[in-house]
Amino acid sequence: MQFSTKEDIEAPIGDVFAMLSDFEGFERLAIRRGIEVQRDKDMTPPGPGMEWAARFLLRGKSRDLRLTLAQYDRPTAIRFEAVSQGLDGTLTLDLLSLSKKRTRMAVVLELKPKTLPARLLIQSLRLTKATLTKRFKLKVATFAKSLENRPGSTIT
Repeated sequence: MQFSTKEDIEAPIGDVFAMLSDFEGFERLAIRRGIEVQRDKDMTPPGPGMEWAARFLLRGKSRDLRLTLAQYDRPTAIRFEAVSQGLDGTLTLDLLSLSKKRTRMAVVLELKPKTLPARLLIQSLRLTKATLTKRFKLKVATFAKSLENRPGSTIT
C-alpha cells in the first residue's frame, strides 16, 4: 500500500534538507510523544547505515520498530526503511528546487506486509484508503508549513 503527496515549501532546498536532517530534533519529538527511541548506529556526518530502534504502544500493544537511513543524497533525497513485526515500510523524501527560495518536497510512504495478520491489516486499510490519503496529505502539509516557520530557516 502506498501513500504519496507533494508540498511546496517557501525555503531554499539546502535549508529544507538541513531541517529534514535534524535527526536529534525528531528523536526528541518522538520521545515527547511517548515513543522510546535509541540510536543504534550513529554517523558523523549523517549517512546511509544510521539506525534507530523504537518501541511504542499501538492499540494497547507494545510494538518494536527498526529504522534505517538507506539513502542520504544531499540536498535532494532521504530514504528510510522500517522493519517491524510483520510489516516493512519505506519513507522517501525527494526535494526539488523550484527557485532560490522555493522547494518542492515529494513524500512517498510504502507499506508491505510480511505475515498474514499484516496482510489483513493492509487489506482493512485499503477499505479506508481515501480517508487515510486525506489524513496523510494533511499531516504532510502541516509538517511542510512547520518547516517554513521553523526558527533558523532563512526565509525573509
